[in-house]
Amino acid sequence: MYSDKVMDHFQNPRNVGEIQNASGVGTVGNAKCGDIMRIYFDIDENQIIKDVKFKTFGCGAAVATSSMATELVKGKSVQEALEITNKAVMEALDGLPPVKVHCSLLAEEAIHAALWDYAEKNGIKIEGLKKPKSDIGEEEIEEEY
Repeated sequence: MYSDKVMDHFQNPRNVGEIQNASGVGTVGNAKCGDIMRIYFDIDENQIIKDVKFKTFGCGAAVATSSMATELVKGKSVQEALEITNKAVMEALDGLPPVKVHCSLLAEEAIHAALWDYAEKNGIKIEGLKKPKSDIGEEEIEEEY
């Protein structure tokens, strides 16, 4: 069963859309389940995420985790956004069923992919940021749990 917060973010997702000329765009997916998540960042000169949007093709949990992830990073610094984990997304949603944990991993990786794109575009290094994976498979989930 899904929590009330998951249902709310699925039925009323926040920050849906795309940002033209985004500072960073991250796209990740899970080939096995077919979910695809894209996050757009508008980052100012102080490395603060002024705006964030997402487009997700997938199940209700994928939409809900995308929505919550955008809420968690908005207004944060690049470094603070990097520290948002899939566990933080799940906790903010009051949990996910075990078979939907991969959706929270997609959200974390999409954030990292958008930060990676931002760093590449600006020729900077973000301390602690590793090159993101574009396909999040089941093996990552088993490593986490």
